[in-house]
Amino acid sequence: MSLVLALALAAASATPDLGNTQLPDPHAEAQARALMGELRCVVCQGQSIADSDADMAADMRALVRQRIARGEDPSQIRDWLIERYGDYVSYDPPLSGATALLWATPILLLGIGAWIARSSFRKRR
Repeated sequence: MSLVLALALAAASATPDLGNTQLPDPHAEAQARALMGELRCVVCQGQSIADSDADMAADMRALVRQRIARGEDPSQIRDWLIERYGDYVSYDPPLSGATALLWATPILLLGIGAWIARSSFRKRR
């Protein structure tokens, strides 16, 4: 039984944990970190995968680093993750029918706030 455990530990130490290990190429690591900052953890929902301690975020970081190491473009990786996990995974979702309300909400809230302020100032006169 200890031989099996020793082999498992050796195999685990032979393959780097790319979820928590930087890439050897500083340029590739910078690309990976920039992309990880743009992607939302699907478990934590309030943190990027770069900041999250969730196992899923570590898996996503490893996936990003593996694909960057293979030479893939960060925008292709981002598009693939959006396709796989949905628009929610991105902090900057693309404009589509499903996200139109998300993009329009800040403008609507500003308009409502301006209308309330205008009404309040008119009552004071």
